[in-house]
Amino acid sequence: MLAFNDILEDARAQIELAADLAALDRVRVAFLGKKGVVTELMKKMAELTPAERPAYGQTVNDLKSAIQEQLQIQEEALQAEALSKTLAAQRLDVSLPGRGLGLGSLHPLTQTRESIENFFRGLGFDIVDGPEIEDEYHNFDALNIPAHHPARASHDTFYLENGFLLRTHTSPVQIRYMKTHPLPLRMIAPGRVYRCDNDMTHTPMFHQVEGLLIDDHSTFADLKGLLQLFLEDFFGQALVLRLRPSYFPFTEPSAEVDIQCVKCKGQGCRICSQSGWLEILGCGMVHPQVLMNLGIDSEKFSGFAFGMGIDRLTMLRYEIPDLRALFENDLRFLKQF
Repeated sequence: MLAFNDILEDARAQIELAADLAALDRVRVAFLGKKGVVTELMKKMAELTPAERPAYGQTVNDLKSAIQEQLQIQEEALQAEALSKTLAAQRLDVSLPGRGLGLGSLHPLTQTRESIENFFRGLGFDIVDGPEIEDEYHNFDALNIPAHHPARASHDTFYLENGFLLRTHTSPVQIRYMKTHPLPLRMIAPGRVYRCDNDMTHTPMFHQVEGLLIDDHSTFADLKGLLQLFLEDFFGQALVLRLRPSYFPFTEPSAEVDIQCVKCKGQGCRICSQSGWLEILGCGMVHPQVLMNLGIDSEKFSGFAFGMGIDRLTMLRYEIPDLRALFENDLRFLKQF
């Protein structure tokens, strides 16, 4: 059997040669494990006489403590060395230029809405918001929409309990505004609206902006001039407009407004379905019955209203083929704007 001093020197030599924590753990097992050198020495106490055991046991314990101390010293040294290597590899070079913050950008729908709001705000229009959960009076009755109108059907409107519904347009905001503000007035009402529809060009929730002007001298010519001014400002180019007679329960006369395609200049392309024209919005003079519903003298006051889809304007402005891309939150798409 090797002398205790020889065992200690052998342990110290192996501990010093351990280059990493894994190698050090193997040395620990070789000397202090269940089948290690020190453990085997402890087992030999059974062969000694009672008088020999105390001195032998003390010597083995001293050997074990000395080996454990050497293992602890080497473990701390290896950990410090590993930390130094890690810090060196991850050292921060303060002389390098900063990376900066990755700033987000406005959603294309928000950009379009702000562009519309800024234009009409510059002409003295108020920007007005209203509830998205409406009652039938403000959403239909006050706007002269009859009970049998298809827009009231459940396949077109999301009905809630107790006679409430998700508004199908922002026109109810106009009704609420006319009730609480003196004449003359001018306002636009942008916001979310809801209808039972979902395909490449329609979504159950979309965005509209509707405008209203009431005074004692407004005419259809004023309406056409305002829309021409707005659309040319929005698209950043001179435009040819055409107004097609149409029908809306809350305006009379009513018209659909088309513009010559901003892409092909009327020659015909994919965006305008080869027609050369783009349908943009609906408009008309406020129906006298709508004014009378609100207690406004239709002989003294008149006005005009218009409405357009913010989503459609965004698609045309940025040539987006599928409306659903505006709501899917795909960063690859949004980063283009």
